Amino acid sequence: MTERALVIGEVLVDVVHRVDGTVDEHPGGSPANVALGLARLGRRVDLLTWLGRDKYGTLVREHLGASGVRLVPGSDAAERTSVAIATLDQAGAASYDFQLEWRVPETAALEPAPLVVHTGSIAAVLPPGAADVAALVAAARPVATITYDPNARPALMGDPAHACAVIEALVALADVVKVSDEDLEWLHADREPIAVARDWAHRGPAVIVMTRGGSGAVAITSRGIELEMVAPKITVADTVGAGDSFMGGLIDGLWSAGLLGAARRAALHAIESGTLEAVLAECIQIAAITVSRSGANPPSRAELDDLNAKRD
Repeated sequence: MTERALVIGEVLVDVVHRVDGTVDEHPGGSPANVALGLARLGRRVDLLTWLGRDKYGTLVREHLGASGVRLVPGSDAAERTSVAIATLDQAGAASYDFQLEWRVPETAALEPAPLVVHTGSIAAVLPPGAADVAALVAAARPVATITYDPNARPALMGDPAHACAVIEALVALADVVKVSDEDLEWLHADREPIAVARDWAHRGPAVIVMTRGGSGAVAITSRGIELEMVAPKITVADTVGAGDSFMGGLIDGLWSAGLLGAARRAALHAIESGTLEAVLAECIQIAAITVSRSGANPPSRAELDDLNAKRD
């Protein structure tokens, strides 16, 4: 049976307001973007989500389906599809306002057993669905690698102390966590982000990756490896989906390295610096391509292979 990833979390439509007054509509949602990125890299991906059978729902289904993402049955029972209104500044950075409802449909999403289960962002914190997400993650852990991206949205997550308690409970269940320095600054305003990332690396995960936007990323392992990677200088169209494409690349890279699945948990904790560096280099390349064009539009495997062939 083909190995698969299960992604759990929200889909929505990003309504993007640009500084020149134009407005674009792009399918999005952090977990959905991760699923899209993985599918474009050639992975089998099932997405457990919550969307409606409306105009935006059709837009999302067609967008994800075109890249090979399969919606878990029952995912389209919402009254309406959620919307995120993104306003871009002069640098292309986005701020968000949300019209969103999140629930987990009743389904046998864990059958057949996935190799990896990913969740994050709003779905992992917003009630009433968040408790169901945590239960699914806990149920999946005996068979699958758990990956998690807090991808904090203060406008929806409310009090950072409350959000932090929920987030750090999921960190303890996860094998791999990708988190931005901005997320950590919001969650722990009184601490340096790198200090929080180091603390998280001792709470259960094998690998913590802290992204730093255009400055690159730092990876910290449970065995004490700390690796810093610098991002290339590029022209940014916008940052929508950048972290999600990085997350998809991280899962894909560990998949290629044979480090996913519960049976490989010890090997993941023992990941070597050379392997980790190679994985991060591709993550940064994927994110750089994504920010060089509008919307959450991660590259395909063919694009990456073509770029690498030209460099060789």
